[in-house]
Amino acid sequence: MRSAKIQAFTNLEPTADEICRQVDRILTSVEFHAPKRGRNFLEFVVKETLAGRSDFLKAFTIANVVFGREASFDPQNDPVVRIEAGRVRKALERYYLVAGQADEVVITVPKGGYVPHFEYAQYTSAPAAPMAGSQKSQPANPEEHLHHETRDEPRQPVPSLRIAMAAALALLGVIIAFALSAQWISPPPVISKPKVIVEFFAENGSADANSDIARGLRDEVIGQLALFDDIIVVADPTRSDRAANATYALQSSVQLDRSRLRTAARLVRQSDGTVIWADNFDADLQAQNKLAIQGSIARQITNAIAQPNGAIFQPDTETTARLRRQDNTCTLAYYSYRQNMTVQTQSAARRCLEQATENFPDNAESWALLSLVYLDEMRFRYKLGTSSPAQSLDQATAAIERATSLAPGNPHVLQALMMVSFYRGDIDGALKAGTAAYAANPNDVEVAGEYGLRLAMSGKWQSGCELLSIAISKGVGPKGYYEIGMALCAFMKGDVEEAEQWARRSDLDSNPMHHLVLMSILGAAGKLDEAGLEEAWLNIHAPSVMANVREELALRLQRPEDQERFLSGLHAAGLPLERLSAR
Repeated sequence: MRSAKIQAFTNLEPTADEICRQVDRILTSVEFHAPKRGRNFLEFVVKETLAGRSDFLKAFTIANVVFGREASFDPQNDPVVRIEAGRVRKALERYYLVAGQADEVVITVPKGGYVPHFEYAQYTSAPAAPMAGSQKSQPANPEEHLHHETRDEPRQPVPSLRIAMAAALALLGVIIAFALSAQWISPPPVISKPKVIVEFFAENGSADANSDIARGLRDEVIGQLALFDDIIVVADPTRSDRAANATYALQSSVQLDRSRLRTAARLVRQSDGTVIWADNFDADLQAQNKLAIQGSIARQITNAIAQPNGAIFQPDTETTARLRRQDNTCTLAYYSYRQNMTVQTQSAARRCLEQATENFPDNAESWALLSLVYLDEMRFRYKLGTSSPAQSLDQATAAIERATSLAPGNPHVLQALMMVSFYRGDIDGALKAGTAAYAANPNDVEVAGEYGLRLAMSGKWQSGCELLSIAISKGVGPKGYYEIGMALCAFMKGDVEEAEQWARRSDLDSNPMHHLVLMSILGAAGKLDEAGLEEAWLNIHAPSVMANVREELALRLQRPEDQERFLSGLHAAGLPLERLSAR
């Protein structure tokens, strides 16, 4: 397979239009021996790369979009994407050996990933630069060109190519050497990424329980640090070859006193032993699930040290340290609010995050969390008592746009983008962001749960409900939050008995929408007296919900057939049709 690039001499790369024509040429050739699934694979990865979305070309995304796998797809246990990628690589090699020897553009899919590589063939001349006034330009939407029929233009071989290339290389080497010796140019600086060793977490307290928590927390920290491209994470501190020349060491201890858990963490600069960041994190195992605690503490640690404004990338000043502590406090305030959703906790989290984004305007995660706090004022307005849903949605949109501009590939930013897009009615955008978030960090149960809800509410009940059941089994999210999703899952498949059980386990104390779900389920089950009690509660505590039933429903359930099933339950419960009709 050819690998030399003519761009080494011309600084030119194939244009999007040329790449699209080459894909068409390959896909229509009888010498490209790949099945339909392999052809779809090649077309998809090229299209996504040309559209600037190569970062999302993961096994999970390809399996979902190209191969139709469900959201529960596990790339570790199902090698379908790796196998198909291998077949496509072999088919491309054969094509270029048999039919594509004279092609100008070479497309490969390098091993170790699924992002295609484009280059000019080493024996072709680079295209001439366009003349002044030329109308030739790259297409605004290169995806549209993948199916266009094209003609191969005749190409003339370059005479004495090897001699010419050797001479050019020799001449280029002389010029560079002379320029360096004369200090006309300077070699580019070598920029090394900071390397962080995550040491084994020390344990104090009950050996068995504490060891389990310490190991789980360390694994969470390693997994989340690995998501940051600007640092190198060393997970095995006993390997001296990997730990050599490390910039920092992350040290931590876990203490357990009955149900009280304290995690002390510090980041040490290896060159002189200076502690450049340290903080303590407290939690109560009776108030929160162990896995949720580990995820929350790991997020706070990684945000504090690895974000662009984190300890690794900031000078050690008292002001920076103070603001960093405030940012950690706001993250903790947000997750405390999510566990205990009240007017007071929501207001506290909002004030703190607004101040944090003002102090740290480049912190993407703070903007993402703030967008979710604003969004809650719209989707939980009956529970939180907010009165301007349209304004709250606009504020959420502005905040997530800022977060996306700072860190478009961050899983928590993608999660917030999914939520805001969903409630703005951009369902395709929401599910694309959710797929990317889940693919980036499938072990984050909160991401899985929220993505599952969006899938289910969009009509993808099977895959969405699978993810919801995972979130519930791990005990994450606010009390009763995912249970109402499981109630709808059972209701939509016709099991009203199971649906009622799930609905009664949801947060019925103060969430009117959950009462509305239970009322529809009871109506479908023929339990009219109990359904009447739910209607009475809604008329007293949330009359505005009853006045806007269809609007509230359309905001959450995207398919008309799902809305009608829900409305049929309400009608069976006794609500007159005129109150359920579209306005």
